[in-house]
Amino acid sequence: MRDLVLYIHGRGGSAAECEHYRALFPRCDVTGLDYHTSTPWEAGAEIREAVLRWKREYEHIILIANSIGAYFSMNAGIDDMIQRAFFISPVVDMEGLICGMMSAANVSEEELRERGVIPVPSGEELRWEYLCYVRSHPIRWQAATEILYGGRDTLTSRQSVEAFAGKHGGRLTVMEQGEHWFHTQEQMQFLDAWMKAAL
Repeated sequence: MRDLVLYIHGRGGSAAECEHYRALFPRCDVTGLDYHTSTPWEAGAEIREAVLRWKREYEHIILIANSIGAYFSMNAGIDDMIQRAFFISPVVDMEGLICGMMSAANVSEEELRERGVIPVPSGEELRWEYLCYVRSHPIRWQAATEILYGGRDTLTSRQSVEAFAGKHGGRLTVMEQGEHWFHTQEQMQFLDAWMKAAL
């Protein structure tokens, strides 16, 4: 029976990005999931439902998750169904990310609580419900995980990703010239070499 490689994209990405990984996993079926929601509880439910469905067809599932796709996957409660995971620039401190956005937009916690939703200049929205969920649902993740982080990542701090790796037993690899979005030829070559070495 062939194993499944499941790709979960980040914000602005798509399931079609899974095509890049076919050459790295020639003995596996490779697919991507286009989730249609944007909160950790809704996207997590979508991901969990899909993994439960695929688990009936595949003995082993390997997860590749990018950026917020990794955060959503960790909120899906699927770590006991995953053989191993590869996280690329994972968002591992969502509370810190939200608080940073609040600070940059000069929005206080009291103001967000009172208004519920506040648009910010970046085009994003700050949501009190989202912040409350993040605080009441700390990350729980036990699957064997390889983590790739870019030293020039401006979304996730090195301190937070190192703390995550230490707490959850992940193996961290840093590309010092890498960014949050691995996309240049050099960055993708590094990513491929990282994944091949782990395999």
